[in-house]
Amino acid sequence: MKEVFVLNEEDFLKIAVKENGELVECIVEEHSTDPQIGEIYKGRIKNILPSINSIFIDIGLEKEAYMYYSDELKRVGVKKGQDILVEILKEPIGNKGAKVTHKPSIAGKYAVLTLGSEGIKLSKRITSLEARQKLTTLIKPPRDVEVLFRTDSEEAESEEILKDLEILFKKKEELERKLNYSTHLGKIDSNNLIVRFFSELDNIKTNIICDDKEQIEIIEGFIKNKDNISIKYYEEDISLFDYYGIEKEILKLRHKKVNLPSGGYIVIDKTEAMYVIDVNSGKHTKARDFNKTIFETNMEAAKEIGRQIKLRNLSGIIVVDFIDMRDDKQRPIVMKTLKKSLESDKGNTKIYPFTELDLIQISRRRKGKSIYEYLEEGCKKCKSNGYILKLSYLENLIKNEILRAYRENSISDFYIELDESYEESVKEDLVGFLARIDGLDKEIYLNFIDNLEGYNLEPLIFSSQKENYQSYKIKTV
Repeated sequence: MKEVFVLNEEDFLKIAVKENGELVECIVEEHSTDPQIGEIYKGRIKNILPSINSIFIDIGLEKEAYMYYSDELKRVGVKKGQDILVEILKEPIGNKGAKVTHKPSIAGKYAVLTLGSEGIKLSKRITSLEARQKLTTLIKPPRDVEVLFRTDSEEAESEEILKDLEILFKKKEELERKLNYSTHLGKIDSNNLIVRFFSELDNIKTNIICDDKEQIEIIEGFIKNKDNISIKYYEEDISLFDYYGIEKEILKLRHKKVNLPSGGYIVIDKTEAMYVIDVNSGKHTKARDFNKTIFETNMEAAKEIGRQIKLRNLSGIIVVDFIDMRDDKQRPIVMKTLKKSLESDKGNTKIYPFTELDLIQISRRRKGKSIYEYLEEGCKKCKSNGYILKLSYLENLIKNEILRAYRENSISDFYIELDESYEESVKEDLVGFLARIDGLDKEIYLNFIDNLEGYNLEPLIFSSQKENYQSYKIKTV
């Protein structure tokens, strides 16, 4: 059974997926004015550089977006100063602006419209010949629009599909109206994480738990008539992710090393240009048949690597260094296992063949932030040469723990330890810190110590405990 958890916080929208009780995917999208994948902007072409096959576009933000100057665009003859609709493919990174496409898509429940293309396409999962014939003759799209029928359209009534298409074409007309008549450059449509995720959700046994009523209304539009999917509202004070133990599992994803069942392990490192995943046999070296040991470790790694890529939301270039295999028959089996572990990634991933050194290269399209971007920030103490857990993330964890202790045992006095690297930031806004951990009406004792991973929190029940920590008591007046 699948469980989907949707948490809408002040700064982030988060979706976590569990299958048979195991966390398999975590996607985080920041509530931000920065461009997000799937959003549609009105832009204006600022520069065309044929030498590097690039077009730069003003989309109303500080950094210009860019897109590939394709042969099609050369034939069409786009010009500098021309207004254009674009969809965000990749978010801005560092000094680089957002990557966009001139063929924006509009997703519905049963179909997806792609502007600037033409024809009818069907999901590969639609296998019924009768359904394929029905869908290909259901509508004759305009020359400048491609219609892709999604898997759910296979069993849907024609009236339902046509109604969905009517809504999509109205959205298309609205986008074109804004392109032609709006005087401002910028975002004109938001295809956010909720829309992208739930429009692709398969009709299998799934329980959805969400803490936001507005998001529930949007989700219900996508799961209507899906009998296997249920949704319920979560309304406790404690964070949804904390209540179901998801936050603790996410925290573990900071660790580079991931152990495998038979004693081997993988190590996940980030470099300037890519992610590197190294497979090691570790303690799995006692077997007499060394080739068998290598094969078993690589097979376990192939299964786990797919899970970790989705969990950590790794993107760009990912290089996997498997243990060298002397038996050539093992490589196709390991490759098949790796592909299976990523088959639910729905078009986001491309896996390249083994090299002679038993390396595999994976390219994965960016969708939202990686787990590292969500969890970590530059360390002020070491002048951002290293990374620490974000203070805002720690504050949220501390708040949930305080809320639970107060609700269950009416405890209102707490001793907290944080690493010294947070001291400056906390003391700059001590009242704000207390507010964010729900500590304004409680007695908080705060100590900063060296080399502490995360935080320590101790509920203070006895007067002797409070006396021991008296020098750390926060006084805001």
